[in-house]
Amino acid sequence: MSKLYDLVIIGAGPAGLSAGLYGARAKMSTLIIEKDRTGGQIVTTEEVANYPGSIPDASGPSLVARMVEQVDEFGAEKVKDNILDVDFTGKIKVIKGEKAEYRAKSVIVATGASPRKLDVPGEKELTGKGVSYCATCDADFFTDMQVFVVGGGDSAVEEAIYLTKFAEKVTIVHRRDSLKAAKSIQEKAFANPKIDFMWDTKINEIKGEGIVESVVFENTVSGEITEYFADEEIGTFGIFVFTGYIPQTHVFQGKMDLNPAGYIKTCDLMKTEIEGVFAAGDVREKILRQVVTATADGAIAAVMAEKYVDEHVFEEA
Repeated sequence: MSKLYDLVIIGAGPAGLSAGLYGARAKMSTLIIEKDRTGGQIVTTEEVANYPGSIPDASGPSLVARMVEQVDEFGAEKVKDNILDVDFTGKIKVIKGEKAEYRAKSVIVATGASPRKLDVPGEKELTGKGVSYCATCDADFFTDMQVFVVGGGDSAVEEAIYLTKFAEKVTIVHRRDSLKAAKSIQEKAFANPKIDFMWDTKINEIKGEGIVESVVFENTVSGEITEYFADEEIGTFGIFVFTGYIPQTHVFQGKMDLNPAGYIKTCDLMKTEIEGVFAAGDVREKILRQVVTATADGAIAAVMAEKYVDEHVFEEA
């Protein structure tokens, strides 16, 4: 029979690592399961300037490396595995992976959410090098530059308005001839002199050698192809993609209470509707998805998990 852990954390992004740190430091037997790369989305970020206490020139990978070092120091176990199914019906929770089955007294789901991609040539290679999915994270890097915002919903238009605080000009690129955002948000965008619009337009390709240098647009009505090039003096510009996020919750469908968008519902204490199961970070229903809120979620979830385990008696099957 597999080991019974006090705490199993699914996901090793900032929320999962923070939970692992707090869980292990509280002397709970703690296991962190990650299917892919440790660190989540933050490892694609070249510079982290808005995390409290960040040192100059801090990068996503360097920040994650320090988190992992702390987690290891306090004795949390880590394993690479892809979770295929979970059984949260009993007092002892069962997590089934491709490699093994794991048992826990408490579980924290920290599987994150991934930005919906354009899936065009150059996007992956230039992510973090001109292509961004977070205005709050990266707006400052594009001060006095041209910025394109892809999308037409509330988030896209709100982020475009936010970007006008930094960029010289913001152009909203939308594949339709009208925005989907709420009318009140649209009115603010239309009234902002720094915002332009490219209607009936999509991006076909993003080009550049190590940094965004040009972008190829296609008019969805006429089929006309145009290419925008960076200003010669500046050499680059920004492309912010806001076409939605995809919460990594497919394994939990039918097993947990999800909102219509697929995010896990929790209270402020990170508790789900299932006793002993918590959620933290981008995977849960929340307003702000940032490293600082993810780590806070992870800390709260771990403290609540410790309290739950201390208050209950668990008998081995």
